Amino acid sequence: MKKIAVITGASSGMGREFVYAIDKDMELDELWVIARREDRLLELQPQVRAKIRPVVLDLLDRNSLSQFKALLDIEKPEVRVLVNAAGFGKFGDWQTISDAAVDSMIDLNCRGLVDMTRAALPYMERGSRIIQVASAAAFTPLPHMNVYAATKSFVLHYTRALRWELHGTGITATALLPHL
Repeated sequence: MKKIAVITGASSGMGREFVYAIDKDMELDELWVIARREDRLLELQPQVRAKIRPVVLDLLDRNSLSQFKALLDIEKPEVRVLVNAAGFGKFGDWQTISDAAVDSMIDLNCRGLVDMTRAALPYMERGSRIIQVASAAAFTPLPHMNVYAATKSFVLHYTRALRWELHGTGITATALLPHL
């Protein structure tokens, strides 16, 4: 059975850094790197030891989840690590951030993360890890980034509850809370 890591938001930022760190610290058959920009995903291969499998998905598009589930069903890998690093925040107050931007933040930062977690869990075994990228903003109301902070609070609380639901399975769930 192929052992893999799945990293969302892998084309830049923390997602990309997780690709490097996981490749350095673990022996895996493939790194499934997920983002919208295929060219950025393909750039990763010469920089890592493991085989890169670019999975071009837009996690704001619900069809992407179906594509990911189908890929898992066909390949039947063992997901050793899932990193949900895809996400974004907009700066502004309730009057200046568009409804579309608000909806997209909630959809990507919350629904996308939960959907990816639920899709990967059936392919995880004892010793597998889930890392959910939240933010220190999860701890406090944050004027001018209120929706972002609220989504990261959701990620923190969802991950804490998931950790307890996974008790006894040997699968860990961790919320990462970097500073802004």
